[in-house]
Amino acid sequence: MSFIEEPGRPPRGPVALALFALLGLVLFSGFIALGTWQVYRLAWKRELIARVDQRVHAAPVAAPGPAAWASVTAASSEYRHVRLQGHFLYDRQTPVWAATDFGSGYWVLTPLRQADGSIVLVNRGFAPTDWCGLKGQCAAGPDGEVTVTGLLRISEPAGVFRRNDPARNSWYTRDVPAIASARGLRDVAPYFVDEDAAPGTPDAAHPAWPQGGLTVIAFPNNHLSYLITWYLLALMVLAAAVYVGRDEYRLRQQARRRR
Repeated sequence: MSFIEEPGRPPRGPVALALFALLGLVLFSGFIALGTWQVYRLAWKRELIARVDQRVHAAPVAAPGPAAWASVTAASSEYRHVRLQGHFLYDRQTPVWAATDFGSGYWVLTPLRQADGSIVLVNRGFAPTDWCGLKGQCAAGPDGEVTVTGLLRISEPAGVFRRNDPARNSWYTRDVPAIASARGLRDVAPYFVDEDAAPGTPDAAHPAWPQGGLTVIAFPNNHLSYLITWYLLALMVLAAAVYVGRDEYRLRQQARRRR
């Protein structure tokens, strides 16, 4: 008894192979490029985390004055531990909606007028709605000149889905220029300061509102998993190319034997 090898799929033509090769090259190059980009992003993110950690735990320095406002950027100054002195303008403070571990409520932003007349918005901390009131008529803080330490933060633009409404005193972001305009403030720094927590821990019966020191510093760092994913996809494209190449070689060998 003899077995006759049934003809299988014929080898692909040169046009099909060229298209396969072009597609594979594009995918392989793209995945390698994306993976390499994530390598640089990983290095950048690690440097950013280290820089911010150093700033947060450093001793407070004088907050940038009017002469330095133009140079204040997120890269150069955000999360820097700063110190400032002045008098709070409690009649012009602004409540900004917030959600924290204490629940829903407000950030209480109060202007601080310094000796040179310039103003810095200070986020004195979180207060629940039953303390602050829907109109933001919160209890005043310390009188006279105060010294504030905290973290310098960059102004937050209005959100896409929940926009600030100054006419209704409804605020969702700490948008310094908009708040300054709504409160009739001039010579306002382009940043605000998240005040440090007051010494001591408030007890449950008599919490110290506003509660400062609640700045959340978290930088998602998924770049390592991303770069592994992109490089694995590139390896899969390479493996597929090897498979197709071996399969084409086998088909051509079979075609020669049948001649």
